[in-house]
Amino acid sequence: MQTTTLSFSNLHNHGELFANLFRARKQSFIVQQNWSLPESEDMEFDQYDTPQSRWIAIHDKGLILAGIRLTPTSARCGIYSYMIRDAQEGILGGSIPQDLLYDKAPVDAQVWECSRVFVSHAIPQAYRRKVHFAMVDAMTGSARDLGATQLIALTGSHWPRWYGRCGLTAAAIGPKMQIDDGEFQCVAIDLTAKMH
Repeated sequence: MQTTTLSFSNLHNHGELFANLFRARKQSFIVQQNWSLPESEDMEFDQYDTPQSRWIAIHDKGLILAGIRLTPTSARCGIYSYMIRDAQEGILGGSIPQDLLYDKAPVDAQVWECSRVFVSHAIPQAYRRKVHFAMVDAMTGSARDLGATQLIALTGSHWPRWYGRCGLTAAAIGPKMQIDDGEFQCVAIDLTAKMH
């Protein structure tokens, strides 16, 4: 199993990995979860897939096992910034509730948003825990390398059960809320404790 952090400046070094990550996102979010998202050439994408973001691919022999997108909360592209802030500002048209945070969404180069997190449904249950740990290591390591001291994410409300097991220090920064067929909550992941 390998982890690779992709950016627009290095994706040419990794062959089909970037495209395969977006194909795996389509499988996870559009096919499996039935989300209504943009797609083209069998790939899922959205307005936050810009050169400001980074994408973490967990892969093995060309197969995408899992993926994560990291976007700085200081990002701007046209009317968009990052998903959590844009939801709070009402830019997303209500697909995510505006009251998802207790406070105003941060705009800080040291705070990054973690989004489009998935694990392939094709991975056997016995192997998933190993993939989860690889995801956490890659996510925290890449975020620290980018200068982040904190990550924020809109995640399943069951996060307290597994964040601690994965060695993450996190706190709720918004209420639990129903979105589509699941319960979600915004959390902040502290990276300062993991810095050397």
